[in-house]
Amino acid sequence: MRDSSQWEPTSYRTHTIGQIVSEGASLVGEEVSVAGYAETIRGRGAICFIMLRDGTGHIQAFLKKDNMNPEIFDLIQSSTRESTVQVTGLVAQKRPPKVAEGEPMPSPEYEINVTSGEILAEAATPLPVGIIDDVKIGLDIRLDNRHLDLRRSHVNAMFQLRSKVLQYGREHLIKEGFMEMNSPKIIASASEGGTNLFPMMYFDTPAFLSQSPQLYKQLAVLGGLERVFEIGPAFRAEKHDTYRHLNEFISFDIEGAWMNDEDVMGVQERMIHHIWSSVYENDQSLIDVINEYKVSQGENTITVEVPELPFPRIPYSEAIEIVKSGGGEIEWGDDIESHHCDLIAAKYPGFHFLPRWPMSMKPFYIYHNKNEKSDSGGQLSRGFDLNYGRDEMTSGGQREHRVDVLEQNLRDMDLNPEDFTFYTDGFRYGAPPHAGWGLGVARLLMVLTGAGNVREVVLFPRDRTRVTP
Repeated sequence: MRDSSQWEPTSYRTHTIGQIVSEGASLVGEEVSVAGYAETIRGRGAICFIMLRDGTGHIQAFLKKDNMNPEIFDLIQSSTRESTVQVTGLVAQKRPPKVAEGEPMPSPEYEINVTSGEILAEAATPLPVGIIDDVKIGLDIRLDNRHLDLRRSHVNAMFQLRSKVLQYGREHLIKEGFMEMNSPKIIASASEGGTNLFPMMYFDTPAFLSQSPQLYKQLAVLGGLERVFEIGPAFRAEKHDTYRHLNEFISFDIEGAWMNDEDVMGVQERMIHHIWSSVYENDQSLIDVINEYKVSQGENTITVEVPELPFPRIPYSEAIEIVKSGGGEIEWGDDIESHHCDLIAAKYPGFHFLPRWPMSMKPFYIYHNKNEKSDSGGQLSRGFDLNYGRDEMTSGGQREHRVDVLEQNLRDMDLNPEDFTFYTDGFRYGAPPHAGWGLGVARLLMVLTGAGNVREVVLFPRDRTRVTP
């Protein structure tokens, strides 16, 4: 659970439950106030036991009618599960359980002998989502009631992990000299081309939600900031309905001056290595909570295996041959689809890069060296993907920094350069070679948590059918 050792007291509690659980020996006999959810309420007549839960842990509260206001006792004893409760009382060590001779004694546990309390908010019944009940709940029902779903320990642990992934990724990029920026999410024209845009009205002006921060990252680099990153949302009006696609998603995005595709692949693999290493060192307790649930459901547990550096590089042409040798039907110039990736993942099951895609398959802004061609003569680009197993995690590459080449690339793709001056004008006054990528946060969480659907690791996902809550 979360480390609350440095949390300050508030108006509703002197300590978190986690603090009492971890510091109990030094608090025995002291008066404390805690607040939390009533996970279970047991007892009849003159005594009552409540299992209280807050965001940091669980603790038992023992209520005796003779030791407190009888009316308050009756109110608390008759309250519903998941009601929020504040109690004040003395910390006590629970009576240790009996163990067989020669067996080690378990660590001491603590409880609160309550002297006063208050129902802060009564929970309605029945609960639309069971919190500790061993009942299968459909994903749609969970998402409709996400505020309750989050109270389930394994779900809560996944979102604590998500916060850690953002923290570890951010700290690594800063360590490598990247500075954080924020790009606009309301734009006048497509930032990556294409038609998958959400239109809107910006006062009296037609506008769109941003597909990507790419153009703004590049302009920042062209302005001399050199290394920038953003952790923020992007919007794609794509009519997907899969386990790994959403129409609003959060991504790590970077751009770096004086860097090529290999340079930024290095940044990415080092960042992922840092994230995995940090989770392995600091957050095994969260993995344990997730695994406890998986065991109860008969699912495979997860382990945090820190990937070795460098990640394998499998150039597009080599990937095509792997697919063919595995019996897949594919030709040079075809897209590598998920069923093809299954064949590649059989040889490279973890993180692996797929660089040197055909230029014909990449956007006009990807850099290419005219001397880099496939054996069949096809023009190669400096674009790359990062996959984990069958799933794409990243799209990135070196950007074309020469405005005359950018405009020719557009003509080669039967596009009019005059329609793209919003992009090309930024390159007319000297531009450094630069490269970057975007990496979906939720897809990283799917790998870490073993989630089977990207919606499980997004608090309030947005897809073709869901715009609430």
